[in-house]
Amino acid sequence: MGLFNWFFSKGVDFYKLLQEHSNLALKGVQALALYMTTGKDDDGEKVISIEKEADNKRKELIDELDSTFITPIEREDIYELSSAIDNILDYCETTVKEMEIYELNPTVELKEMVDVILRGTELIARSVYNLDKDKKIAMDCALKAKKLENEMESYYRRYLAELIKSDDIKYILKMREIYRHLNNCADKMDLAGEILGHILVKEI
Repeated sequence: MGLFNWFFSKGVDFYKLLQEHSNLALKGVQALALYMTTGKDDDGEKVISIEKEADNKRKELIDELDSTFITPIEREDIYELSSAIDNILDYCETTVKEMEIYELNPTVELKEMVDVILRGTELIARSVYNLDKDKKIAMDCALKAKKLENEMESYYRRYLAELIKSDDIKYILKMREIYRHLNNCADKMDLAGEILGHILVKEI
């Protein structure tokens, strides 16, 4: 692409691309929540399939970002927000894969932890949806999503403390990894909320 064409390249709807990406993240977490209810391999495979679909969406977004001169919000913010959203799904996929490798079944504890991530990802998706529509709603959702990270941390510490009371060392080590993945997933959810807040502070 020549310099003239690059400078005046046609507008790309980055809000729409971010919405599509965040909706895929929500869809993936919903699939993980279902897997934590059924424990069925097919439901776990849905999480993995959606994660791959989201990877393609992020590649599309990054390709557009690299070939577009003018963006509606700072390109670094678009990149970092997309990265945080993508990482939510990465941890969902890793959770399923390791549960399959370790031959672990869903538990009430895992279901409750995933429920926190689901509620947070719903808020992230709603915040992204409102970035170009209602910035006050977008900010409110981003802040609420960030607060849920504290709830996850509480679950993580409590369930980890209960877990180490078991005499089954192998089970402890396996389940601790799953707890850690879900806690890290919530950290990325918190990061997405933080980036959204950073974007909105500049615009409100």
